[in-house]
Amino acid sequence: MPDNSQNDRGPERRGGDQRMAPRGWLLLMAVIGLIPLMLWLRDGTSDPRQRAITYPEFVSLIESNLVIEGAIAVSPQTSDIKEITGKYRAPAPGASPIPFRIETILTPSMLEKVLSTGAFRINQPNTLLLGFIYTVAPILLVAALVYFFLIRQIRMAGKGALSFGKSKARLLSKERNKVTFKDVAGVDEAREEVSELVDFLKDPKKFQKLGGRIPKGILMIGPPGTGKTLLAKAIAGEADASFFSISGSDFVEMFVGVGASRVRDMFEQARRNTPCLVFIDEIDAVGRSRGHGLGGGNDEREQTLNALLVEMDGFDTQEGIIIIAATNRPDVLDPALLRPGRFDRQIVVNLPDVRGREAILKVHARKVKLDPALDLGVIARATPGYSGAELANLLNEAALQAARQNKKSIGMAELEEARIKVRWGRERRSLAMSEEDKRRTAWHEAGHALLNVLLLHAHPLHKVTIIPRGQSLGSTMSLPKEEVWNRQRKEMMDMITITMAGRIAEEIHSGDVSTGASSDIQQATQLARAMVCHYGMSDKLGMVQYGEDNEYIFLGRDMVRTKQYSERTAEEIDAEVKRIIDDACRRAREMIDAHRPQLEMIVNALLEFETLDGAQVEEIVRTGRFTPTPLQDARSTPAAPPSAAADTSTQPVPPKIEPGLGATAPAPA
Repeated sequence: MPDNSQNDRGPERRGGDQRMAPRGWLLLMAVIGLIPLMLWLRDGTSDPRQRAITYPEFVSLIESNLVIEGAIAVSPQTSDIKEITGKYRAPAPGASPIPFRIETILTPSMLEKVLSTGAFRINQPNTLLLGFIYTVAPILLVAALVYFFLIRQIRMAGKGALSFGKSKARLLSKERNKVTFKDVAGVDEAREEVSELVDFLKDPKKFQKLGGRIPKGILMIGPPGTGKTLLAKAIAGEADASFFSISGSDFVEMFVGVGASRVRDMFEQARRNTPCLVFIDEIDAVGRSRGHGLGGGNDEREQTLNALLVEMDGFDTQEGIIIIAATNRPDVLDPALLRPGRFDRQIVVNLPDVRGREAILKVHARKVKLDPALDLGVIARATPGYSGAELANLLNEAALQAARQNKKSIGMAELEEARIKVRWGRERRSLAMSEEDKRRTAWHEAGHALLNVLLLHAHPLHKVTIIPRGQSLGSTMSLPKEEVWNRQRKEMMDMITITMAGRIAEEIHSGDVSTGASSDIQQATQLARAMVCHYGMSDKLGMVQYGEDNEYIFLGRDMVRTKQYSERTAEEIDAEVKRIIDDACRRAREMIDAHRPQLEMIVNALLEFETLDGAQVEEIVRTGRFTPTPLQDARSTPAAPPSAAADTSTQPVPPKIEPGLGATAPAPA
């Protein structure tokens, strides 16, 4: 088994780590150190206490025989000038000798006179060495500066001319990766399937004795935030084998052929470390379908994909390399990549159900301090449609809010506020709204809430508020009783009716309409069109699908796609969509007119308390009475009039989450 701790540094350094090596720093410091050395050689070993004297003073000292010791040296600049240093007696008795220095031209007679005193000696400097240093040192200094500040920067910008085709895959070791299967919750089936890889790597004979072989590739598919990358990290933490990690976008560069070269280099590294696992995150960046691009045929992504296909199942493949890939766009992947022999197994990582959400909350709750009386099962039931990432964010937001309020633990109130904040945004109490805008919003939300309680197939009402939150001026929130995996026609008709009730209640109040219902109209239209074109819920058009139901547009494929039905059929589709919405509007108006007193009570309660629970709204509708909670009684103070009016036309509302996926469905303002 290879030593992961030794191999761990190689690929990372090849992946583009451009930090200077220690020997490079030593070389740079040595070159910089030449500057003071040159200055020292230029100035000699002169003592800074030496006194510079004039030539007449020097002659006087020689004639008076006051020089104790001295040295005569040829100046480095020219051979004619003599550099004379030494010491002479001080005039005061008992004083220390005074050092002196002078540069002058000595005549032969004066030189003979100076030497005759017996106090001077002649120094012969090494002119060859000094000449070499003064000639070569400036050239070396300029060359070093050019290398470190110009050439090296160019190499760093291009990652090095010889490292373009090197793989950026990082080799992870157990010491660096602390994630295991204990940290993965809510996706039990997916965890069980990937755990087979670890079991095979630890005990391959258990499977081989029955004729089974290890899968060559596993593709994990699922919405964002469901834990695909976390599963891969858990495999790396559990497997006793080398684990390479790379992103799909790391293969493609601006230079042609780099992607294919990196694929080959990555598999070459993997072959040297077999058995091993290779994880490619976001493989749709490099594995898109071939032939649908808008450019020419020599596409860099296609060449990279071709190299990946050959390495996974070509003539020169070997056993012991397992490819794990993750994507949330399986619809754009090339069919050749998805066939058995390349990706033998596709694992769907779905959104967690109520038990999975509770298990995920327990995993993330290890890092925060919860109130002992808190029941995570209640939070799990109140968060349908939440992914694992959203649940982790929910607990983090609750912890931040509890810390802002100086609480010692996280309670139910913080989790409830964090749940609403994660899905619909934070309260904007500072938004200046006029009384008329606030009243119009109250009528709008009251219309949603009234029909949410009256209609039989609607999800139970959870809360209605006129406090601006996120991009909406108010929200009506509903929660399903249990997980919703399928939707009925009557349920969808009730959803459209509730959606249009806000506009109708607003029109009944003011006799006019506003732009606040633009998102309601958009959602109702989309839902009605889906009923007609995709779900076969129209008696007139029958159980026929008109057009393909693609959530995302694949540019190269969908730009050239034509409609699969005639213009006459398109007119019938438009007419049927309009009929469904008109029927829902007529039904909503009739129900609002029949329950006008209850609607006005809901409006007045919203204007006074701003937020009502679903049970309070149901009490108003069923009994005609309203019972405020103790907390609402404490807060029921007259609100100060806002300072400025807000334009509802500039406040778009967030799109309604599809309840068919188990999500909470607010009815926006």
